[in-house]
Amino acid sequence: MPMPIDELRAHLAEAFPDAEIGIDDLAGDGDHYRARIVSSAFSGLPRVRQHQLVYAALKGKMGGELHALALETSAPKED
Repeated sequence: MPMPIDELRAHLAEAFPDAEIGIDDLAGDGDHYRARIVSSAFSGLPRVRQHQLVYAALKGKMGGELHALALETSAPKED
């Protein structure tokens, strides 16, 4: 069963409360998403570690309820 976009957003917002989160349903099937997440939690971390934090936030649903997730992660830009 696919993961609804609202459930995906809720998992991400819970893990990264300060984040700006954008999610696109790439195939219209609730199974292939792109998520753009800008969070201070990613400051100073390499991209692979940022993505690991996102996968951990999804609590094992990646590969099951959530088939494909393209990630764009970054820390907020310093002004």
